Amino acid sequence: MAPSQPIRLALLGTGLFARDAHLPALNALAGTFEVVAIYTRDPASRAALEAARQVPGEVTLTDDLDGLLARDDIEAVDVVWPIQRVAEGVERALQAGKHVISEKPAATSVAEGRHLLAQYAGHPGQVWMVAENWRYEPAFQQAAELIAGGALGRLLALDWIAHVAMAPQNPYYGTAWRREGAFMGGYLLDGGVHHIAALRMVAGEIAAVSAAVTQHRPDLPPSDTLSAALEFENGALGVYGITYASGSPWPPSLRVVGEAGALRVHHHAIEITGEDGHTRRIEIEGRSGIQNELAAFAAAIRHGTPHANTPAEGVQDVAVIEAIIRSAESGQRVAPERVIGAKKS
Repeated sequence: MAPSQPIRLALLGTGLFARDAHLPALNALAGTFEVVAIYTRDPASRAALEAARQVPGEVTLTDDLDGLLARDDIEAVDVVWPIQRVAEGVERALQAGKHVISEKPAATSVAEGRHLLAQYAGHPGQVWMVAENWRYEPAFQQAAELIAGGALGRLLALDWIAHVAMAPQNPYYGTAWRREGAFMGGYLLDGGVHHIAALRMVAGEIAAVSAAVTQHRPDLPPSDTLSAALEFENGALGVYGITYASGSPWPPSLRVVGEAGALRVHHHAIEITGEDGHTRRIEIEGRSGIQNELAAFAAAIRHGTPHANTPAEGVQDVAVIEAIIRSAESGQRVAPERVIGAKKS
């Protein structure tokens, strides 16, 4: 297929995030992608019909995954399945010779992640990208660039505390699979890999964790709250804490302190203070991480352009969450397993 033509893509899944995030981003990249098929277990369901209506062109709704993956006119697959099924989607799409972008986390555990990395190594020429949109959010990208450029000098300390009310009014509370306790950490993995991805991008590799984890609410199994002390390879120390059991009016932000200044970042702004005490604010317009990561996926397919969301990076994010949970279980300081080094773009 000529490089100038859109990438013909199949979407696996018609859930909330597929409809609210992936399809609008794919539509915004209409000259880059063409959604030609959608897999769903129930093509007559309200969610499936709504997803099909969002596609501007002709699209096939099907419950025949084997038939969809056998189509030679489909180049790429976007896996937007529940966390516990993503590995299946990735493996089947790779085996069918398709390029793959799959929703985060990369896997439900490091062991599953290593299995997928081994499978991926057997498919040279194919792209598998993990859809970790926070690595493509402009605010965190710019913060990482500022720190890498020496704006804060040597990093000393950082903290990130968030309170997210996962209650019935939150649309993601309604996705029952998130509340079944069927995968490690529950919401701590589901949301936590976002935070870990951003922390690692901004502040560097995490060498060890010491953590406590608990479950305050019975409807948020297996755990809904964590507090972790982080040790970074560059010598910085950090605190990461989050609860999904209740919210607060204070917006979460990552604060980083170095020998030459301090920085605070959230999705919509960066505040950076120099040694002279002067603070400047960089406004960030909107959130574009999903569209940006899909554009990077296309560039990797068409031009071999390296991207930030390699599967190894995604599994390393999982490794940090897994280390936090193991630390809480054992009461010991735990070093996350090292996965980085098995990269392939």
